[in-house]
Amino acid sequence: MVSKRPASTLVEDPRTLRAIAHPVRNRILTELAATGPARAADLAQDLGIPANQTSFHLRQLAKYGLVEEAPEAARDRRDRVWKVVAEGGYLVNLRALEAAPETRAASLVWRSHFERWAHAVISAAMRRTSVDDGAVVTISDTALRLTDEEARAMVQELNDVVSTWAARTRGRDPQRRTYLLMYAAQPYPDLEISRDEHGADDGDANDSLGS
Repeated sequence: MVSKRPASTLVEDPRTLRAIAHPVRNRILTELAATGPARAADLAQDLGIPANQTSFHLRQLAKYGLVEEAPEAARDRRDRVWKVVAEGGYLVNLRALEAAPETRAASLVWRSHFERWAHAVISAAMRRTSVDDGAVVTISDTALRLTDEEARAMVQELNDVVSTWAARTRGRDPQRRTYLLMYAAQPYPDLEISRDEHGADDGDANDSLGS
């Protein structure tokens, strides 16, 4: 049975945008989304930071409505367990945020954070290809000819597959580790080609000179 991806929460408040862009808080949100409800001590162990710092960041995330307490998962009234509010993740409309004067600065911070984060993720994956610890690491790209409607349908199918696996594996199983799946679907980007790339490579150049 396919699990439908919960609806994403639209982020429009600049303070919420800054909270999501904070590296530690973003990591906390990622872990809560992957494992489900967790205590500050559990998250601190996962992230390798002091529990009091984790508690502080959780309170800040709660302040902006990004996490909330999960009393249904607590052992008693003194046990504080946290969960994400938006199970479907967050949708950031950068075009709208950058167009509004009151949110432009926050949107630029978010864009800069996301670009650095995406670069760091790819760099980490490239480095991990030389580590043999049983983990699966894959980087691939595929060009497809699609109408816009077909592209939307394909992305929805991908989201449904990811949601099914997320629902199936959510929890704190010690045999599992947190995997990050990142993919981008877009019209083929108009990338600038450098002057060097216009010419032949060294091998072709030598062949041409020797003919």
